Amino acid sequence: MVCLVSRTGRHLQRYDALGRRQVVGCIPYRYKRNSDGTLSTDLEVLVISSQKCQKMMFPKGGWELDESKEQAALRESVEEAGVRGNVECELGKWDFMSKRYGTFYEGYMFPLLVKEELALWPEQNVRQRTWMSVKEARDVCQHWWMKEALDILVERLTSLQQHKGQNISTCL
Repeated sequence: MVCLVSRTGRHLQRYDALGRRQVVGCIPYRYKRNSDGTLSTDLEVLVISSQKCQKMMFPKGGWELDESKEQAALRESVEEAGVRGNVECELGKWDFMSKRYGTFYEGYMFPLLVKEELALWPEQNVRQRTWMSVKEARDVCQHWWMKEALDILVERLTSLQQHKGQNISTCL
């Protein structure tokens, strides 16, 4: 068994040239299984509760100096949601204001195709995780920029399904 612990502190935190904290998040997703065990085209995404209250969102946190954006996205998904998988091509970058601190942030979002759901994870005692449909997730997600990232992911995956069998980039 491996012991996982969340990173703490801001000594490795990245800031952009304007002094905005840089954060990275991901949208964990999977396809539902049919009764015969085959994969369906029905998409599910994993949302988590915030630490302080029951507001729902996708995993995100600080991008640190010793990691790439993709590594930060995967780290946050393990720490906050207890899932591992394949980090896919960036969905975009958003500038937003933290309601809690009243400061501006620069946020990057990635899709994470979930391959493993952990029974134990660092923040399991302070967060709830819930698989739900895209519509449900869009309804409960508290952050406008995460909703935009979800829309981009759905558009990308829909386009990939329509072009299945053709040689196209997975980073549409």
